[in-house]
This record gives sequence, structure tokens and C-alpha cells, in this order.
Amino acid sequence: MDKINVTGIPLEEIWNYGGPLMWVLAALSVLTLAWLLYILISQRRGAIAPISQVSDIAKAIESGQADEAYRLAGRRPTAFGRLVMAALVARSHSTDAAKISAAIEAEGSHIASRLNGAVDYLADIAALAPLVGLLGTVLGMFQTFHGISSGLQVNVRFQVLSAGVSQAIITTVFGLVVAIPALALYALLRRRTQRRIDQLESLAVDLERVLT
Repeated sequence: MDKINVTGIPLEEIWNYGGPLMWVLAALSVLTLAWLLYILISQRRGAIAPISQVSDIAKAIESGQADEAYRLAGRRPTAFGRLVMAALVARSHSTDAAKISAAIEAEGSHIASRLNGAVDYLADIAALAPLVGLLGTVLGMFQTFHGISSGLQVNVRFQVLSAGVSQAIITTVFGLVVAIPALALYALLRRRTQRRIDQLESLAVDLERVLT
């Protein structure tokens, strides 16, 4: 196995020193990448408010074809489509502008909560990974102190101490290696998500003006 240039220690040996918690950290790193891909796909412009759908629905509403607008909104499961459907359902029950506005606002709030909630999972991973690393640190130090207080032979005691300190250091490092990128991605994607929400708010204002 290739060696890590910085330490000259084989990766397999580093992994073994880290203990079972390394698998937890590895799972968190894979989850971070998978969730990143999910957010990039689910929150792209075409999944939130595709230009073609916005244009077609606007034309249908302006021409008085509410049923056609509802059909177009339901044909593609987008955030804007759900916003339009909520508004049209509210208008079918009442032409009161306040009620239509309330329906749009309620659905928009629900959509914004879902978008922000998806990004918040990255912050959860960023908070969890260092704690897993800290748990490895505690277990490693416990092993170290146990080795100091035990009546083992000197050479065996040294091996126990070395393994305990190594686990403490390695799990701490790998916990930060997972947490730092997750936190950076959270900061970047949170801004991207807010831009998507701002776009929806602008479209919601236009939709409310047309329907009321």
C-alpha cells in the first residue's frame, strides 16, 4: 500500500490505529459527498423554477386559463409549480386577495424550510464529525492511562501507550478532516439556497399580482 508522504506511515496502519471509529468517520465523509450531490441536483434552477415552466404558466394565467396553468404546474414537480398550485387552489375557493396571498406565503414558507433544511444536514455532519473524533481521543487516552497504571512489561506497555496516543491523534485529525469541508460546503450552499429562495419570492410576488 502506498505511503502517506507527510508521515511515511502506511494508510492501513494509520487506519488500524484509529480503530472502529474510523469507519464512522468514513461513513460521514461518504454521506457528505452524497448529500452534496443531492443538493446540487435538487436545488438547481431547473428543479426549482425552470424558465420554460414559468413562462408557460404565466401565459396561461394571463390568458385566463387557470385550469391549464394548474395542469402545467402539476406536470413537473418543481417548487414554483407547487407555489402556483397552492395559489390557484386558494383562488378557486375565494377571490379574496388576502387569502390568496396567505396561501402563497404559507406554501413559500414550507418550500423555503425544506430547502434550508436540506443544507442544514451538512452543518449537522460538521458538528458530529469532531465529536466522533473526540470520542476516539477519549478512548485513546483511556487506553494510554490504563497502560501506564498496568503491570505490563516495559516493551508491552510501550506498545499499549503508543497505540492509545495514536488513536487519540488520528481520530481527532480525521474528525476535523471530515468536519472542515462539510462546514465550508454548508456555508457556500446556504448562500446558494438563499438565492434560490429569493428567486422564488420574486416569482411569488409576480404571481400574487397577476392572480389578485
